[in-house]
Order: sequence, then structure tokens, then C-alpha cells
Amino acid sequence: MRRKLRPPIPPRHGLDPARLKLPAEGDWPTLLAHLVDRLPRVAPDRIEQMLREERIHGLDGPLGVDAPFEPGSFIWFHRDLPDEVPVPFEISVVHRDEHLLVVDKPHFLATIPRGRHILETALVRLRRDLDLPHLSPAHRLDRVTAGLVMFVITPELRGKYQTLFRDRRVHKEYEAIAPHDPALELPRTVRSRIVKERGVLAAREEPGPVNAETHVELAEHRDGLGRYRLIPSTGRTHQLRVHLSGLGVPILGDDFYPELREKPLDDFTKPLQLLAKVLAFDDPLTGTPRRFTSGLRLAAWDDLAAWAAPPAGTGDAAAVTCARTGSRSTAP
Repeated sequence: MRRKLRPPIPPRHGLDPARLKLPAEGDWPTLLAHLVDRLPRVAPDRIEQMLREERIHGLDGPLGVDAPFEPGSFIWFHRDLPDEVPVPFEISVVHRDEHLLVVDKPHFLATIPRGRHILETALVRLRRDLDLPHLSPAHRLDRVTAGLVMFVITPELRGKYQTLFRDRRVHKEYEAIAPHDPALELPRTVRSRIVKERGVLAAREEPGPVNAETHVELAEHRDGLGRYRLIPSTGRTHQLRVHLSGLGVPILGDDFYPELREKPLDDFTKPLQLLAKVLAFDDPLTGTPRRFTSGLRLAAWDDLAAWAAPPAGTGDAAAVTCARTGSRSTAP
């Protein structure tokens, strides 16, 4: 096996540099000419400026504006970062050992860099704040969902822990706050076919072979609200939200189901009342059972009025997303 090339420039803001492999053939006289053709969304002047500032590197060092096009070679550079709205909530560590990091991710914070969310993501924050430049996610959690996310500290072990999630060998439990319907018979297992098309925000249920399964229980209810325990057997996009909405009890704060409502990225009010509560699995290294439990509580259950009220500032915003209890883990 070929060894992966080590980037000649260090991470920036917890982000590894982008890597491009140049085509094996081409008649571009310079690297600049090739990049102008290859990166049409980037202004040619910006590419030239990056080369003049020595921000684009080859294996032997920075490349200048007159650098020739070298077929089959690699280049590295840090992309320009988008303007991001700071997410005013903290990540809390539930468990950390030599190989694993388990955290409670707040609402509104994406798990990994994507699209308009780069620095304001759990992965980048944790790499930077905990000085763990090689940290990688074992799985993902939706931006609007709070709760447990597991990261791998040791790069060589990433595949072993990711495989647990891929092969559905991780027991997951979620908690949701939604309307209480006395006529809805629970517990029950919901099975359906969920389809999510690229470029379409919301998923949908349609006839066909079942690909999504969720066990739904009502833990308790009061004042027209229910606190639901959800145990998914599959991991389709938005599965829990789609299934509860299909039962006629959409999760509080859901801007996608049953109706799509556009919400600005700087609006941190009424967070989705869905929490990744439990992760449990047999450790692939030792075989030891491990179980992690979130220390968060969904705010709408404790104080519906506070959850629904617009926050006056960062401190108030933090108070209406999730209340915190003692996080705990069971691990060797």
C-alpha cells in the first residue's frame, strides 16, 4: 500500500489543508492557468494573489505565480473561510481516554465542516480547544440535534469505531419532546421507506421496501406534551423526525416536518427538542461493554415558556437550549 502523503503545511484553525492532484496530462503553461480553469468559482485574481502570498504549496515548498504546471503532482492550500455566525453554546466532554472522546454537542452546532459551517463545528472546535489535531468523528449528528457524539483520538483506530456504526452494532437511544396524543397507541415500532434526495432539504416517506425502523415509547406526559423514548434500528436522514411527524406528533422546534419553514442561521430560538441520549456498544479493541449517557435535558420539558421565548443574549440563549445534569459514562 502507498503511504498517504503528509501535507507540507500544518493545519489552520483545526482544519487540514485541501489537497489537489494535478491531471496526468495537460497543456497549461503554468499552475495558475490550470487552477483558473479548474476552479471557476474562485476569481482568477484571488488565485494569483494566493500564489504571490505563497499560500499554495507543493511537496518541496511554496509555489509562486510563475510555477509551471507539473502533471500528476500534488498541491496543498487552505481554502478561504466563509463568514460564519458564532454558535453561542459550549461543547461539554462526557468521556475521554487514550482513544475515544465522547461529547455533548449543543443544538445548532454542526458535527463536521460542510458548506457554510466550517469553524463553527464540533470537530474544528474540539481539535483546536483540546489540541487534538488528528481527531476524527466516528459518526455524525444533525446540526439541530443535541447530545452525544463520539470522536476517535487515535487515527489508526478510526475505522474500527466507524465500523460499529456502519454495521449497526451501536445501541442508540434518543429523547424527544412532542405533543401528547392520548389516542396514539404506544409503544410501537414504526417501519417505513424514507427517501432523501440530494439538494432537497426534507426527506419523505413513500411506498416501497422498508429501510427505516424506529421503536417509539412514551416515557411520561403532562400539560399536553409527551416525553418520548426513541430507539432507531436504522439511521436514515431525519428518520426520527419523519417518523414522529408521521404519527401526528411532530417534535417541538422542528422546522422541516410536517411543514418546511426557513430559519436564519443566526436564529437560535426554539431549538429542536431532540436529544441523542445513549450510546452503548462492545469496544472493538477489548470487547468490554461501554455505555455513555448525555448530561443534557431538553428545555421544553422543564420550562416550555423559557424554551419558546427569544433569548436576550448569549447567556440567555444557552439557558433555553438544554439544561445540564451530570454526564456519566461506563467504560473501562
